[in-house]
This record gives sequence, C-alpha cells and structure tokens, in this order.
Amino acid sequence: MKVLNLPAPAKLNLFLHITGRRDDGYHELQTVFQFLDQCDHLRIRPRNDGRIVVFGPDWLPAADNLITRAAQSLRVRTGTGLGATIELIKQLPAGGGLGGGSSDAATTLVGLNHLWETGLSRAQLAILGLELGADVPVFVHGVAAWGEGVGEQLTPVLPPEHWYLVLVPDAEVSTGKIFSASDLTRTTPKRRMRTAFEGSDGLSNDCEPVVRRIYPAVDQAFEWLERYGKAQLTGTGGCVFCPFETESAAIDALAKIPSGINGFIAQGRNRSPLYTQLGELD
Repeated sequence: MKVLNLPAPAKLNLFLHITGRRDDGYHELQTVFQFLDQCDHLRIRPRNDGRIVVFGPDWLPAADNLITRAAQSLRVRTGTGLGATIELIKQLPAGGGLGGGSSDAATTLVGLNHLWETGLSRAQLAILGLELGADVPVFVHGVAAWGEGVGEQLTPVLPPEHWYLVLVPDAEVSTGKIFSASDLTRTTPKRRMRTAFEGSDGLSNDCEPVVRRIYPAVDQAFEWLERYGKAQLTGTGGCVFCPFETESAAIDALAKIPSGINGFIAQGRNRSPLYTQLGELD
C-alpha cells in the first residue's frame, strides 16, 4: 500500500494583536501567518482494518493526541472503513509558538484525505481542523494569510519570504497561562489589512510583555536577539525570531548565540511545504 512521507511545517505570527474577548472566553485576534521550511515529518501508511495507530516521541500520548483525533475526525466525517499507521518524527519544539501540534493535525487530515481518497476540499478539511484547534485551518489551507476571529478567518497575503533566525529558549510556555494573565492587553484597535503594514512599527505581539515577565529565558533571548534588529515573539511563545535579508547573515548571527540558547535558521514560505511536496507526488 502507498506510504506518504509528508512535512508538517512551522509557522510564524509576523504580528499578533488581541482586539477583544468573546463571551465564550476565546480571544479575538488579528495576525499574519507565514510558514517556515522547518518541519515535523509524518510517515502515513493506510490500513484495511480501520484502526488508527500513532507513534512517535516517548511523551506523545498513545490515544489522546491531535494526530489521532484528526484521523478519527476524518473517518467519522467520511464514513471510510480504512485506518492508518502514522509515525511522527518530531523536529519542532513543543510550547514554542510555532504551531507544531496544529501542523501535525493538518498534515494528518490532508495526507489521509489523499491516501483514503475521501475527496474533501481544503475548505471542508479546514472546518474539521477548527474543531481540533484555532491554528489548524491555516495549515490546511497552506498559504500565508491574514487571520482574524480566533485566527480561523483567513485571507491570503504575500509577505516577504525573509530568512529568519529563530531562538528556542528553555521554556515551554503555557498558552492558558498567558491568555489568563490579568496584565495581557486585550483592547488593541483593529487595523485594516490594506493599511496594516503602513508604519509597521505599530505591529507587535501583545503577548510579549506577559511572556517576558513570566519566563526569564524568553526575556534573555529577546535581549540578545534585539542586537540584530526587531526581535518578535511568535504566537504565545516562547520562540523568538528576527528577519534577515540573506541566509549568510542569519547563519553568522546563529554562530554567535550564547550557550544555553538553542536556535535554527529557516526561510519564510508563503506556500506550505506540505503542498509543495504533495504537488511533486501527483
């Protein structure tokens, strides 16, 4: 049976504004998502017995994980009798704001839709993905996007595909802790997409002050990276990134990071590496 080896790319939030809070407790956002060419990888093999078997790092829960939930959701939605064995090769840090878990779920939906020949559109897969997490739809659609609502209202955009130095502080940030913090800014005025990048100094991440206060390792990463330009937090953190015009400039900076801080170089992608690879298989 056919086996798929597919990437689950990281994302950056090029800014993140919290514009309000809904009655259900979820926060209203404005953001821009861009993918990176740094990825987790999933090896997906279909099964005839209907079972979903997922394995990967030792810490991955055997049953209640986003990959299993995504596969089961697609099975229920389509009524297929097929199953799958899915191996996760984890490269992206957990709790880093790079969207690794959401990306893994999206690659599962897209990959199984392809293998099982269940025929759902990207829009239909994104609806399933939203039930798993607010970031899953952008990974399903696979294009850089302006996001609103809880991040699920997406409009394609084409930001510059910079090279980035991404620092990975020794801190697994709790999204719940950040969004429940009393000093989190929740009233940033909404911006119009067409004019948002005019005077882009006003584009920031509203979670940054809270994350830097609670997690000293993130604050340390900011202080070091800011010598090279505008350092920013992605998502609720704790990864911190800075754009560079060339790969060589980013590599030179990476070589100078102090001990105790990990990092990597990646290029921004406005088309998800997932669809680039699937296109090569078709």
